[in-house]
Amino acid sequence: MNDSDVILDMGTGGGEFLLSLSPPAGRTFATEAYPPNVAICQQKLPAYGIDIRQVYDDEKLPYEDRFFDLVMNRHESYSPGEVYRILKPGGLFITQQVGGQNNREMSRYLLGDGAIAVDSKFDLEGSVSELVSTGFAICESAEFFPEQRFYDVGAFVYFAKILEWEFSGFSVEKCYNELCLLQAKIETDGSFTSKEHRFFIMARK
Repeated sequence: MNDSDVILDMGTGGGEFLLSLSPPAGRTFATEAYPPNVAICQQKLPAYGIDIRQVYDDEKLPYEDRFFDLVMNRHESYSPGEVYRILKPGGLFITQQVGGQNNREMSRYLLGDGAIAVDSKFDLEGSVSELVSTGFAICESAEFFPEQRFYDVGAFVYFAKILEWEFSGFSVEKCYNELCLLQAKIETDGSFTSKEHRFFIMARK
């Protein structure tokens, strides 16, 4: 990231990660859809010379063709064609995504099949294929399946309630027996784990 680059952070959240990179003032743009985060960003980011836009449609980004040197995307959906359109020739697209196998085994254990809204086939291979077919050249990519370790059932309950798209219909009452078994595993082994799924891609236009 150079001071002369024009940068976009897609799905910036509250802007904390973007600000940690010390992006160039007056040349940095950010999008966000979630209204509470948009309000936070509107109060905070302009002071750092960052333009924030509320965007709902991946297919209609409010930017000119060939406008950005770098587009970053962390856990946000995107349209390969639209990202390609707004990047300058030679520009970079860097994304990290939560794959379709994230917490899927744990969700299936608690709630059965169908509790996760994310496509189980959402992975590195398919995403790379889409980008290549759009015209991108892949510079680097990798996929990981780390373990999330829980030492307390109450902490897991909090976690599952937040991730509604991965634990749809979850409640303590509905999953009480399964939670008791997880508590027994903690008492025996000290913890239990859930498999996560991450991948990242760096692609050049």
